[in-house]
Amino acid sequence: MKPKAIFNWSSGKDSALALYKILQEGKFEITSLLTSINKEFQRISMHGVHVSLLEKQAKSLGFPLLKMELPKEPSMEEYREIMSKTMNEVQSQGVTHSIFGDIFLEDLRKYREDQLQSVGMEGVFPLWKIDTTGLIHEFLDLGFKTIVTCVNETYLDKSFAGRIIDHDFIKDLPENVDPCGENGEFHTFTFDSPIFKNPIDFEIGEIVKKTYPKPKSDKNDQEEEYVFWFCDLISK
Repeated sequence: MKPKAIFNWSSGKDSALALYKILQEGKFEITSLLTSINKEFQRISMHGVHVSLLEKQAKSLGFPLLKMELPKEPSMEEYREIMSKTMNEVQSQGVTHSIFGDIFLEDLRKYREDQLQSVGMEGVFPLWKIDTTGLIHEFLDLGFKTIVTCVNETYLDKSFAGRIIDHDFIKDLPENVDPCGENGEFHTFTFDSPIFKNPIDFEIGEIVKKTYPKPKSDKNDQEEEYVFWFCDLISK
């Protein structure tokens, strides 16, 4: 009997490739997809994708969708409380593992593992420490299709928002940008893949600028901002 696992689904490329690899291995029974949602806007946290498109992905993949709704700007304490409650509910259904698409961020992996350990669950990381250049080319060669929904202006300008990731996109990335955007440089929405029953239909909407305050530093009392460009995707 296979151990039961929940899959942490962001809607983007790393999630899609990680799920593909997990399904190929066949070692786990995936009980559902878990996605963090901004409760106020009904959009996926950081990716900015509307819930209606997320639901289409889950239907195409054939898995139940578990939406973890978060307040607009949750504190770490609020996030931990909501996550702990969600994991306890999942564990009560016999789920023992939680699967992530993380690649090389050590601190993030440790945080996830510590949170899971507190409720007696284990983390699984099918993409861990795989070279990101190789990963993005494997992703494309397998027939996955994804679009950039959010870029961090610290790394990339507005022109990258709304682009389909292909080999030209990878060539256009500055040298300091990870080709999988693992440092938060960009986020994506996967609209077709070998594990979808059908492609996800959408239209490209407007590009929207959003700013978020940075914590004040000792050297500069004036508050600075993080700038992100979001490409709105409209469900058809």
